[in-house]
Amino acid sequence: MSAPTTPLPGALAGLAPLLDHYGYLAVALLVLLDNCAVPVPGQTVLVLASVYAGTGHLSFPAVLLIAVCAATLGNSLGYLVGRTGGRAFVHRWGRYVLLTPARMERADGFFERHGGKVVAVARFVDVLRQTNGVIAGTTGMPWRRFLPFNVLGAVLWTGVWGTFGYLAGANIGGMYRTAIRYQVWFAIGLGVLVAAFLLRQVLRYRRRRREDTGTGPAPDDGSSSDGPWP
Repeated sequence: MSAPTTPLPGALAGLAPLLDHYGYLAVALLVLLDNCAVPVPGQTVLVLASVYAGTGHLSFPAVLLIAVCAATLGNSLGYLVGRTGGRAFVHRWGRYVLLTPARMERADGFFERHGGKVVAVARFVDVLRQTNGVIAGTTGMPWRRFLPFNVLGAVLWTGVWGTFGYLAGANIGGMYRTAIRYQVWFAIGLGVLVAAFLLRQVLRYRRRRREDTGTGPAPDDGSSSDGPWP
């Protein structure tokens, strides 16, 4: 297999020899690892393989099917790691990364309410794509709930980036740089929303603690022990 004659941007050009030599196997392996807590360029190889498909060097349906299966399997392996060893890791080492039992309990509650949405969209955000399966397993998200959202996320992620690469064609260089720039802004926006949510949770927690310990402001009942009766 030979690379398309279209000039490729740096990240894609660096993976071209790997895809030239191993084809679909490279797609399967890198996408699987990228969805299983291993920082490899799985998303980049998916885009590149789709560009190859657009120029007739690979089958586009085969690229999509392989990527969906690899992404689903990778996230499932991450879930298994979190389910079998995540709790033990948190109990032993969590305090060193500020992951206390109380914070873990709040994470459990958050994933119980919003875990499906997180699993479905996490693949579009670097770091979350690699770790959301592990987090879901560690927080005890039921497998029967995790699996459909895992498959949905794999289909959406593969469909978006695969179609992007397939349609980009000769314009892949400029379009890829634009897409990466918008992805960075998306990640920043998501980070701001998460930070705001966490701040809100912290403020609510502190307010409840003050109310429980009676250190908050006393209610105004119209009387005062320091002054005369009206």
